[in-house]
Amino acid sequence: MTLPAGWTARRPTLDDVPAILAVVHAADTFAVGYPDFDAEDVRDALTAPFVDPARDSWLVTDPNGIPAAWAILNNPTGVGREWVDVLVDPDRGADLRAPLLARMLDRVAERAAERGLPALTVRTGVCAPETRWAAELGEAGFTRLKRYIRMTRSLADLPAEPAPPAGVTVRPLRAGDESDLRLFHRIFDAAFRDTPDYEPVGFDQWREQLPSYGKVWDEWFVAEVDGAPAGALQSSDQALDQDMGWVRTLSVLPAYRRRGVGAALLRRAFAVYAAKGRAGAGLGVDLANPTTPVTLYRSVGLADARWTDMYERSVPAAGV
Repeated sequence: MTLPAGWTARRPTLDDVPAILAVVHAADTFAVGYPDFDAEDVRDALTAPFVDPARDSWLVTDPNGIPAAWAILNNPTGVGREWVDVLVDPDRGADLRAPLLARMLDRVAERAAERGLPALTVRTGVCAPETRWAAELGEAGFTRLKRYIRMTRSLADLPAEPAPPAGVTVRPLRAGDESDLRLFHRIFDAAFRDTPDYEPVGFDQWREQLPSYGKVWDEWFVAEVDGAPAGALQSSDQALDQDMGWVRTLSVLPAYRRRGVGAALLRRAFAVYAAKGRAGAGLGVDLANPTTPVTLYRSVGLADARWTDMYERSVPAAGV
């Protein structure tokens, strides 16, 4: 990896979390307008399953020893695709992004060989202001795959929660009940099987990998139709710093789609967020999802807030 004179690349440790966070906040503020990460998120990234910071991450410091760029690989399931983040302070580290990306692609090639695969797919994201990053990805062989939209709505004008359609009931998840948590996972798994990017994992691995910010149990809900499981909604507190409730996943079984189940789950979540004093609610949606959930989301008052494009390329295994 070629760096400017006096700059240094090294492997980060947990002692670097505050310095890394400063880089991430600068990158976030440029890309989305506000800091979107906290120290716990950095710590979770460095200690995530299938991540070895001594091999899968780099921290670049300037001649004064102040970090200006951080790169890390992520693969939460240990199977399928890799994800790479290359985050830079836009005022000091813009020139570091391309060489860091090249080094991370070398590491993806090594990881493919370690897993006995001929190649691995790697992805990363680009926000609207990051035009230089998009160009650098193109030069590195990436192509734009699809777009995600962040959707939000105010809860200040939230109408009273309407009664769900006939036969539809929504209840909180019984988080202390192992069988109910397993039911939630079965609904989630079955509902996402027909989406192109879904990588299924078993219940034990799914539960173990739930991030700490995802375990807001009183904001998880199960929907039933005439007593049969039909849908589920998982919330997280990842947007609390923006005073928002956040829908992490919405799952409706194929047999119960377009019957008001998803809308009932969303309206219940919005009502709970509002009762807790949140100013707004939000979620992210993949525009390539064949179930076209964006139509549902707009019907319950959510509107487009910003977009992120996903870029992808295949990396041959080292030695291939």
